[in-house]
Amino acid sequence: MIPSFDHCWSFEHCEVTIKNIEKELICPACKELFTHPLILPCQHSVCHKCVKELLLSLDDSFNDVASDSSNQSSPRLRLTSPSMDKIDKINRPGWKRNSLTPRPTMFPCPGCEHDVDLGERGVSGLFRNFTLETIVERYRQAARAATAIMCDLCKPPPQESTKSCMDCSASYCNECFKIYHPWGTVKAQHEYVGPTTNFRPKILMCPEHETERINMYCELCRRPVCHLCKLGGNHSNHRVTTMSSAYKTLKEKLSKDIDFLIGKESQVKSQISELNLLMKETECNGERAKEEALAHFEKLFEILEDRKSSVLKAIDASKKLRLDKFHTQMEEYQGLLENNGLVGYAQEVLKETDQSCFVQTAKQLHLRIQKATESLKSFRPAAQASFEDYVVNISKQTEVLGELSFFSSGIDIPEINEEQSKVYNNALIDWHHPEKDKADSYVLEYRKINRDEEMISWNEIEVHGTSKVVSNLESNSPYAFRVRAYRGSICSPCSRELVLHTPPAPVFSFLFDEKCGYNTEHLLLNLKRDRVESRAGFNVLLAAERIQVGHYTSLDYIIGDVGITKGKHFWACRVEPYSYLVKVGVASSDKLQEWLRSPRDAASPRYEQDSGHDSGSEDAYFDSSQPFTLVTIGMKKFFIPKSPTSSNEPENRVLPMPTSIGIFLDCDKGKVSFYDMDHMKCLYERQVDCSHTMYPAFALMGSGGIQLEETITAKYLEYEEDV
Repeated sequence: MIPSFDHCWSFEHCEVTIKNIEKELICPACKELFTHPLILPCQHSVCHKCVKELLLSLDDSFNDVASDSSNQSSPRLRLTSPSMDKIDKINRPGWKRNSLTPRPTMFPCPGCEHDVDLGERGVSGLFRNFTLETIVERYRQAARAATAIMCDLCKPPPQESTKSCMDCSASYCNECFKIYHPWGTVKAQHEYVGPTTNFRPKILMCPEHETERINMYCELCRRPVCHLCKLGGNHSNHRVTTMSSAYKTLKEKLSKDIDFLIGKESQVKSQISELNLLMKETECNGERAKEEALAHFEKLFEILEDRKSSVLKAIDASKKLRLDKFHTQMEEYQGLLENNGLVGYAQEVLKETDQSCFVQTAKQLHLRIQKATESLKSFRPAAQASFEDYVVNISKQTEVLGELSFFSSGIDIPEINEEQSKVYNNALIDWHHPEKDKADSYVLEYRKINRDEEMISWNEIEVHGTSKVVSNLESNSPYAFRVRAYRGSICSPCSRELVLHTPPAPVFSFLFDEKCGYNTEHLLLNLKRDRVESRAGFNVLLAAERIQVGHYTSLDYIIGDVGITKGKHFWACRVEPYSYLVKVGVASSDKLQEWLRSPRDAASPRYEQDSGHDSGSEDAYFDSSQPFTLVTIGMKKFFIPKSPTSSNEPENRVLPMPTSIGIFLDCDKGKVSFYDMDHMKCLYERQVDCSHTMYPAFALMGSGGIQLEETITAKYLEYEEDV
């Protein structure tokens, strides 16, 4: 019996080395020890259950696209079963995308954060990392040295196992092993090892061809393959080598690299010591920098406190002076009241009967009475109650303090590229830095702009490039973005802010449906099914002698491959500038069946395209709610449909064609809106009947092209050829 890989090492050697590599055995997704790890296309390993959960969460993110958190059901008519059924469906090799079943196969790797695509086979197309699984099992055994592995077949209470059968994938005590592996039977020939919980197959089978053994290695894809993969599969044109040759090459290379690192052990230890010194120095310098920064801020606080004291004293002095003036004026006016002050005194003077004495007193009194009378005719307060002249202007200081930073030491300010930066399902921010090579990293800051002018703190992301995808932004909200460059601990001032407005609803993902109503004679669909072009029909030329008068070309319809039943959804597309006539919008399933099951005979002179009968024309009638709405784009213009409530003059209905057109469907309110994506501005909206399943609908006539807006994700990982 050949010993298992589990027992090729002595336990003492295992205990010494395994405990030192614990961080290599942690799944980057769940942060726990690997359980049945799978090898992703980027060569990182992730637990089997974690991959399924990542795909499931991505699947749910496609479903739960309504902004209202109470809307828990899927609008896509494809998965109504519980979560475990979803997980099983993800595992199923035959789960493919059709007209009503989109499937997520791409997600960011938890290890490198780059997008990985699992392809049509999904999880079933990934190899299980048995080597890593074995190492994890040895680590577990080292961690639980005194913990026994119990027999799987014993009646309670189970006995401690003495051996494990690799063919049965079970552990047995001596008695149970004799019972289930009797001499003279086939089971007696099974391979058994010491007690273990790690059961690995004897032969590695191909995920693509489950009955074929892995016996070759594809040098281009850097993965094991079988002979069927090479003969007629995905690797037929790839360079392959024998498994023994690949094993020898990789083992020699890995051994050489390990020997090199071991030979540099003294150098590594020296560099570790240097790093420890640098860490201590960084700690001291950091504390010193904090003290200096604190001292600078304390100085600013002192200046502010001094200015605050001076300003408040000036306001108090002005307030006291004005109140004194008002008090004096009030006393004067109170004296004009009967039996009070001046009037009362004058009434007493009038009682004087001696003429000389009266004249002597009345002259001065008369002047005072006249002055009081004049003040009554033109009342004027003695002072102003407003303190407008005492409002502190801090706008300039606020701007300066907002840019308060470290000395730039010559680092230029990054500039955000407004043309390359955009927002869709996520935000893509791209910037240019004149001194790119001199910057170690960048910090991208962003925050939501509150309409109530409430100050919201900035979110920060460290970036080691000149572009970044920002996710988890709220719908229908403006966001401000800015960037600053770092070289060491020195940073540049922030760039000028860029404001982008997110779509009014979560982005709805779909592709063009190549099955439902797709006219292969007139329309050309690319392989990714996100772009369609209209081309002249050959059958029209063959029937040209029958054409005498009228219009004999018809609209060619194409729809999205996913339907909508509820919630709020947003998608966007670009219409090529050379397009003659393109319609974009939404249509219900019953209306589409009516359109697509009644094809026009383009060569028949009896068909009048402009009749409006079932043509999908948005101008056909003005019902408050109809089962479809399409707007017309063509000749670099955007045509607003006629409306009984607005001006229908041509100059008021024709707008310049936006670079990208957004469509917002609110099934709950029965409304569809069309947006200029560059400015996130609504160009036109109207009611629509959403009682049936709604589909993104498009139509083309003559030369034209439509490109679905690509969702914003992290860039694909560029694999290095290392074999």
